[in-house]
Amino acid sequence: MKHSPFIPNFEQLPKFLPIFPLPGAVVLPGVQLPLNIFEPRYLNMVRQALAEQHIIGLVQPAAGDPESSDAIHRIGCAGRITSYSETHDGRIVLVLTGFCRFRVLEEVEPLAGVRRVLVSWDEFAGDYNNDQPKLTDRELFIGSLRSFCNRRQVEIPWDEISNMADNDLVNLLCAHLPLDVGDKQALIETVALQERATLMRGLMDMSALASTNGVILRH
Repeated sequence: MKHSPFIPNFEQLPKFLPIFPLPGAVVLPGVQLPLNIFEPRYLNMVRQALAEQHIIGLVQPAAGDPESSDAIHRIGCAGRITSYSETHDGRIVLVLTGFCRFRVLEEVEPLAGVRRVLVSWDEFAGDYNNDQPKLTDRELFIGSLRSFCNRRQVEIPWDEISNMADNDLVNLLCAHLPLDVGDKQALIETVALQERATLMRGLMDMSALASTNGVILRH
C-alpha cells in the first residue's frame, strides 16, 4: 500500500490519539470507512482532529469486561479523515482511511471530553512497508472467499478483486466481510499478512461449512 503524502512519516506519528470506540467497525491500512457522526462528543472529536493532523484511532469496545463499561481492546488502527462534509442538521459525514495499527499503552486525561490514549506504533511498523509480501496461497484464499460469499449471499466485485494487491485485498475483506466482532478483532491483532490471511481463510471456511450443515451464522 502506497501511503498518502498527507500521512505523517512513521517517525512523526503522534504519541497520543483521540479514540473512537465503535463496535463491529474496523479499519486497516488502505481501507476506507464511511462514518456518520452525530453525537456531540464525537462531533467534538472530529473537530479536534480536523484542527490538527486529521487522525483518529478506531478501537473496538471490550464487550463483557466486568471491570469497566468503557473498556477497549488494546489493538486498534489509526485512520486519517480524508474527506468530510457538514449537513444542515448538524452531522458530519466523513471517510476515515486507515494507515497504521497501534497498541494502547494507557488511557490518559480526556481533552474537552474526548477520550485519548498513549500509544505505541512499533509493533506495526510493517504497515508502513510499501513492499508488502505476497500470499503463498492466493488461489486457495480466493476459493474460500467464493465459497463464503456464495453461502452467505455476499456480493463481491470479482473483477476488482482479481486486480488488487494481496495486502489491500486481505485488509479490505477483514474490514468489510460480515464476520463476528471478535473475529475482526483477532484479524486486526494478527501482524503478518500471511498469518492474517490464513486466519481469515479458516474463519471463512468454518462459516461456509456451518451454512452447508444447515446452520447459518448470525453476526
